[in-house]
Amino acid sequence: MSRPSADSASVLAHTASKTAASRGPVFTLDTFSSKDFIVKDFIEALSDSAVPASRKSGPSTGHQAFDPKPLIRTFEHALSRLNNLSEELEERENELSGAVRRAEAQHNQNVESLGRKLDQAIDGFQRLDTSLNGGGGDDGGPDTGGNVAVRIGERLEELDRQRLRAQDAKFLIQCWQEVSEKGDLNSLEDIKRSGGSIRCAHIARQLLKISARLDPEGTQHINGNGGVSNGLKRRQTVQQPRFPTREIVERFLENLEQDLLKQFDEFYRRPNYEGMRDCAIALRDFNEGASIMRTYVNQHSFFIDRSQLIAEELTGDGEYWDRLQDPDIEPPGIESSLQSLVDEVRIVVQEESATIKRAFPYYDEVLIIFVQRIFQQSIQQRLEMVLDKANELSSLAFLRSLQASRSYITALVDELKSHGLTEHPEPVTSQVAATLDQQLEDLFVPYFVGSSYIEREKKNLEELYSSLLLKFTIYHSRRRKMPTTYFASLAQRGKELAASARDAYMDRLDNTDLPATQKAMLLRIAGLKEDHTDKKDIDVTEEDGKLSLSTAKRMLKWLAEGVGRGLELSPGNETPKDVQNLLNLLLTHMGEIYLETALDAASDHAAAQETLKTPPDLTHLPSLHTITTILHLLQQTTGTILLPLCTPNLTIRREIEKATSSTMSTLESKLSNILNLTLTATLNWVSKCLAQQKKTDFRPKDDADLTLLASETPACQQVTQFLARVAAQSTAALSGRNLSLFLAELARGLRALVLAHLLKFSVSLTGGLMVSKDMNRYVEVVRAWPTGEDLEPGAMDVLSGVANLFVIGPEALKERLRGAGQDVQELKAFISRREDVGSVGVQSVLTGM
Repeated sequence: MSRPSADSASVLAHTASKTAASRGPVFTLDTFSSKDFIVKDFIEALSDSAVPASRKSGPSTGHQAFDPKPLIRTFEHALSRLNNLSEELEERENELSGAVRRAEAQHNQNVESLGRKLDQAIDGFQRLDTSLNGGGGDDGGPDTGGNVAVRIGERLEELDRQRLRAQDAKFLIQCWQEVSEKGDLNSLEDIKRSGGSIRCAHIARQLLKISARLDPEGTQHINGNGGVSNGLKRRQTVQQPRFPTREIVERFLENLEQDLLKQFDEFYRRPNYEGMRDCAIALRDFNEGASIMRTYVNQHSFFIDRSQLIAEELTGDGEYWDRLQDPDIEPPGIESSLQSLVDEVRIVVQEESATIKRAFPYYDEVLIIFVQRIFQQSIQQRLEMVLDKANELSSLAFLRSLQASRSYITALVDELKSHGLTEHPEPVTSQVAATLDQQLEDLFVPYFVGSSYIEREKKNLEELYSSLLLKFTIYHSRRRKMPTTYFASLAQRGKELAASARDAYMDRLDNTDLPATQKAMLLRIAGLKEDHTDKKDIDVTEEDGKLSLSTAKRMLKWLAEGVGRGLELSPGNETPKDVQNLLNLLLTHMGEIYLETALDAASDHAAAQETLKTPPDLTHLPSLHTITTILHLLQQTTGTILLPLCTPNLTIRREIEKATSSTMSTLESKLSNILNLTLTATLNWVSKCLAQQKKTDFRPKDDADLTLLASETPACQQVTQFLARVAAQSTAALSGRNLSLFLAELARGLRALVLAHLLKFSVSLTGGLMVSKDMNRYVEVVRAWPTGEDLEPGAMDVLSGVANLFVIGPEALKERLRGAGQDVQELKAFISRREDVGSVGVQSVLTGM
C-alpha cells in the first residue's frame, strides 16, 4: 500500500481537527462510576470519534496518508477533561473526608457521654441493691434495706391476722350475747345462708366451749370467775345466761351437720369436688369427720349394689365343685363369684381413690375406712360362704379353696399397693399398706389358729392314703394260710398295722359326721361302690395285693400338693414342722403299710422256696423292680424336695433324716434279705440238680455212643436251663448294682457247688471230655450275665482249668502244678479223682510236688 501524499494528509488533518474540536468528548464523573464502565470500550469510543467518516466508510478510491492529529486532539481534550474531573473528585473527597472526621469526633463524644451515664446508672443500681440487702453502707446492719422491708411485710401480715382474730373474737362475743340474751343465733344463721359453713361450724364449736365453761351445769347462778385473758386471771361478775345456751348451740350444730351432709351428698351426685372438699373440711370438727366419712362409705353404690349379691347362695358350676374335691385333678382355682367380687373390688378401689383424694383433705383416713369396709363386709362375707361350702364337701376341697382364695386376694392387695391409689403412680403410703396387710391377715387368721391348718392337711392326707390302700390292706390281712404261690403269699402278711389302718378307715366311713360327697369320693378312690361300707363284704383280688408304681406316684403327688400348699399358707417358721408331720404320714403309709408289707410277703414266699422238692417259684422277683423304683422315688422326694425345706430348723432336719434313714434301712434290709433268700433257694435247687449226676456220666463205657459225648450231661443241661430262667427273671426285676451283685453271688455259688460236685466223681479220660463240656457251658452261661465289676475277672475260668486236669498228660500236669502256687493242694484233690491216678506217671507228679 502506498503512502498518502503530503497535501492529502494536511487536508485530512485539518478536517479531523475541525471535527474533533467541534465534537470534543463529553463525559462526567458519573460515566466512570457506572457499573458498566470498561476502559477498553472508553478508548475505542474516543478513537472512533476521531476517525474521519471517509476512512470509516468503504474502501478509498485513492491512497490517503494517515493523519494522527485528530486522534491527538481528541485524546488531549479527553485528558484535559479527565484532569478536571480528577481535581473535582479530589475536592469532593476532601470535603467528604472532613465530614467523616467531624462525624467520628461527634460519635466519640456521644459514646463517652453515654458511657458515663451507664456507669452512673450501674453505680446507682449497686447502691440500691446494697441498701436493700443491708450489706453496703458503713452503718448498714440488720435494720437496713431488704431486711427492713421483709420485717415490715411480716409485721403487716401479723397485724392483719390480729385484726382478723379481733374481728372473729368480736363476732364470737356478739354471737354469745345473742344466744345467752335472746336465745337465737341469727348472726350464725346469716353466715350459714351466705355459704360460710366452714366459718359457721368453727364459731359454733367455740360457742359450745364457752357455754360449757360459763354454764357447765346449766343452773341459775352468778359465775364470779370469768375467763382468762392474756394468761392473767381477773375477777368478773358474769350474769348467768337466761337461755339454755348449750342446748341451743348443740341443736344448731346438729342442724348444721345435717345440712353439711346433705350438701356433701348433693355435691357428690353432680359431682362437685370443690364443694365436697369444703363440706369435708367443715365436718372435720364434728367427731373428727366420722359422720362425713361414714356417710360417704355407706352411700357408695358398690355396697348398695353388692349387698343383695353377696348374700346370694352359691350355685356355681357343679363341675367346679367336683374338680375341687378330686385329688387326681389339678385344683380349679378360685370360686367364680368370689373371683368376680375381688375383680370388681380392684377396679372400684382404684377408681374411687382418685375421687377420695379430690374430695377430702384427709383422704388417707377416708381411704382406710373405705378399704376396711370392703374387706370386712363384702369380701369376708363371700369368702366365708365359699369356704363353708367347700368344707361341706371334703377336707381337700376346703384346703384347695383356702389356698386359691388366699392367693387371689393376696394378689389383689399387692396390686393395690403397687398401684398407689391416692398416691398413683407412686406406691401407697405406709398407713394404707399396713391397713391392706392387716385386712388380708384378718380375713384368714381364723383358719390358721394354733395347729388347725396342719391338722386339716394331715387329716386330708390320711383319708386319701387310707382310701387308696384299703383293698391292699384288706387283702394282706384276710388270708393267712401258708402260701404255695407268690400271690398267695402276699395274703399271709396280715400285719397289725395294716389291719388297724383298715379298721380305722372303715370306722371313719361309718361316721355320720363325714360329708356325703367326701364319703363318695373316698369310696371311689378305694375302688368301692357307695353301698360297700362293710369290710367283710369287700371282695379283693390278687391284683389288689400287688404293688403299683402308679399308686406310689399318686401318694407322692398328694404329698407334694400338701407341702406346696403349706409353703404358701403357713408361716415360714412353721414349714419344717409341717413338712415333718406330712412326711411321717408318708413314711407310715408308703413305707410301713405299703412297701414293708409287700417286702415281708415276698420274704416269706422266698423263704418257703428253700426246701421245696420242686424248682423254686421266683414269681416274687418281678415285684422287687416296683419296690426298688418306689424306694428310689421315696428317697429322691425326701432328699431333694423335703429336707431342704427343713434347713432353717436343724433339730427337725436331723429328726427327719433319722426317721427317713431308719425307714429306708429297714426296707433295704428286707429287700436284701429277699435277695439272699432267693439266692439260697436258687443254689439249693442247683445243688439238687447236680445231685442227679450219674456216676457213668464221667466214666462212660468204652463202647458208649460217641454222639452222647457231643453235648453236656443232663444234669448240666438242667442246671443251665434253670439258671438262664433265674437270670432272665432277676434281670427283669433288678437293675444297676442290685442286679450285678445278685448275679455275681449266684456265679460264685455256682462255682463252689460245681467244684465240690466234681470231687464226688471218678473221671476217666473220656469222662474228662464230658467234664470240659459241662464246665465250658457253665462259664458261657455266667459270662452272658451283666455282673459288671462285682464279679472279679476270670472268676469262672477256674472251672475250665479244673476240667483240663482230667484230660492232660503227666508232664502237662507237672507244669500245671508248678504254676499253681498255693492252690496246689486243691488241684491235687481234683487230680486224685482221675481214673488213672494210680498210674506211675500221675503218682510221680503227685509225690513230686
